[in-house]
Amino acid sequence: MTEAVEKTDLELQRDKKIAKQDAKKVADEAKQSELLDHAMPTPAGYMVLIALPDVAEAYEQGLLKSDQTMREEYILSTMGLVVDMGMQAYSDKERFPNGAWCKKGDCVMFRPNSGTRFKIGSNEFRLLEDDSIQAIVPDPRYIARAT
Repeated sequence: MTEAVEKTDLELQRDKKIAKQDAKKVADEAKQSELLDHAMPTPAGYMVLIALPDVAEAYEQGLLKSDQTMREEYILSTMGLVVDMGMQAYSDKERFPNGAWCKKGDCVMFRPNSGTRFKIGSNEFRLLEDDSIQAIVPDPRYIARAT
């Protein structure tokens, strides 16, 4: 039979601090979600709205990335998630005789540095022209930008 071990005052203080941080994180995520809902622009014309994935804060070996490195990775992103499309996106039958190249919810590939970059809270987005989409990516976990 195992006996319950009482926690020390220091352990109780630590647990309380962790619980407080967790509660703050949940509140911040809810606030971020509400901000995204209210501030998200609607693409006009033939534009496609893309959400960029979060950039990892550390390399695989555990070494933290500098702010400059993380910024460059965002700028040079080549993949993202289609969030919305303008009413005229892929509507030109001469340019797109087979229909749309992507749809809402697709993970797509595009050229680095392309589109209009903007942030809502801590999330980065791009507005791209419909013909800037270069590929549909079935599983982005296996693809990385060549350096």
